[in-house]
Amino acid sequence: MGGGAFFLLPQVVRAQQSIQDSGIEAGPAEQFSFDQLRKVAQTLASEPFTPMRVADEEIVDQIDYDQHNAISFKKDKALWNDKGASPVQFFFPGKYFREPVHIYTLKDGMAREVPFSTDYFNIPDGNPASALTQTEGFAGFRVQDQPGGNDWMAFLGASYWRTSGYSGQFGLSARGLAMDTAIPDGPEEFPRFTRFWLEPGNTGDLTAYALLESPRATGAYKISSSRADKGASQNIEAHLFLRGDVERLGLAPLTSMYWFGKPNGHVAADWRPEVHDSDGLEIHAGNGERIWRPLNNPPHTMANSFHSPSVKGFGLMQRERDFNRYQDDGVFYEKRASAWIEPLEDWGDGAVTLVELSTDDEIHDNIVAMWTPTETAQQGRAYNFTYRLTWFEDAPVPPNAARFIATRIGAGGTPGQPRPEGVVKIVCDFDNYGFEQLERSPSIQPVATTSRGTIANLAAYPVVGETYWRAMFDLDFSEISQDDDTPIDLRMYVDVDGNARTETWIMQLFPSQLQSLLAVHA
Repeated sequence: MGGGAFFLLPQVVRAQQSIQDSGIEAGPAEQFSFDQLRKVAQTLASEPFTPMRVADEEIVDQIDYDQHNAISFKKDKALWNDKGASPVQFFFPGKYFREPVHIYTLKDGMAREVPFSTDYFNIPDGNPASALTQTEGFAGFRVQDQPGGNDWMAFLGASYWRTSGYSGQFGLSARGLAMDTAIPDGPEEFPRFTRFWLEPGNTGDLTAYALLESPRATGAYKISSSRADKGASQNIEAHLFLRGDVERLGLAPLTSMYWFGKPNGHVAADWRPEVHDSDGLEIHAGNGERIWRPLNNPPHTMANSFHSPSVKGFGLMQRERDFNRYQDDGVFYEKRASAWIEPLEDWGDGAVTLVELSTDDEIHDNIVAMWTPTETAQQGRAYNFTYRLTWFEDAPVPPNAARFIATRIGAGGTPGQPRPEGVVKIVCDFDNYGFEQLERSPSIQPVATTSRGTIANLAAYPVVGETYWRAMFDLDFSEISQDDDTPIDLRMYVDVDGNARTETWIMQLFPSQLQSLLAVHA
């Protein structure tokens, strides 16, 4: 179906005229409903996959990254420039966005396709894009806060989208579906949103209906987006149908970048103290436990699953908000939004899966967090799920325990005495939620466990002159062979009189990274 005509139902009603909308000539009208789109996705799942045809393929492949960025959309051609809605502009195809995306406007249940035209774009002289004569669609679209204003949302590439969050800074991305991310036996499959139906709201809100297609899946998505003082918020309803078996199915996936931060600043020869879009994975388990997992840049690809039946929420968060910890006045990492997933019904048994890829630069997205159902993702299976996605400064859910705000690693032992070999000290700062009236006491202690090595010298206390507390302990990994780089899994919380009063802090470290860190401090 990807390259052919698109009919929602055999009894489609067509208006035999085109309309003029903000300088764009739209096509004839067709009936549309989300229920129809769901039925189309379900029908397509029983048919062979047909990819979108790439017209003028040789020309499209000449439009590289720099040439693509040199092309701009003409402001007067944007949809809804003068309708009190959020104006929409379109992305030009290019080498990295080859397959066309069909885009329709939607009003009163009637959809009209916006046909591609080079007349909508400013193309510099000598740019290969000027030779493009045929294409079936755009590469994607972006949404502005006002005519000729700033972008606050963009859909571009596969099933990816981003918003400018709470601060106007784009950072991490969401996507519709992840399939076989970081499995050892085969390549990852990237489903695409091949068609969008855009319906504007009266207050700048926008609802995007999308058809998802790939060799092993189809889906119908409804993404209702709005902006408020706290940032962008989206309600998402998805109906997914599998054409084939999937080894690792990821629902509501988030993608981010973590190069280095407080625990591993030694890995990069960079002048900035930290470089990351997100610094941790937060999970709210169905049993009430709150989990904080600092992100890592591992020596090789790692995938960790945190079993969490009936999960209440999860997200990739940016907790460090101090400019001095980044010193980057170009991209402002301290302003990157935290993306939070809140299921709007019980998702059942499953896990939050975190994938971390090794990277040596900030240009690569190397972090993925997603929900993986426990049941086997087999051909013919269908998934219906809804969730709320927020792009705020923090999780929209109030804390129920003290939260960890920083993790640091250095040489172990006691200052002023010979440092033991193969020992690191792990220092975790946490806020004073629930600790406001407490003082240092033997009844306040970290409870820490490790999968390898031994733990000693545990302590927890309020930091003098500050409003936060600190938990620390030594990890002795000296008995682990230097040739054995199996990860060390750590788990810790702070206990007060027999009760956990912090999140559960979880960390994964590698002996080779710890050896490298100690060599730097030697």
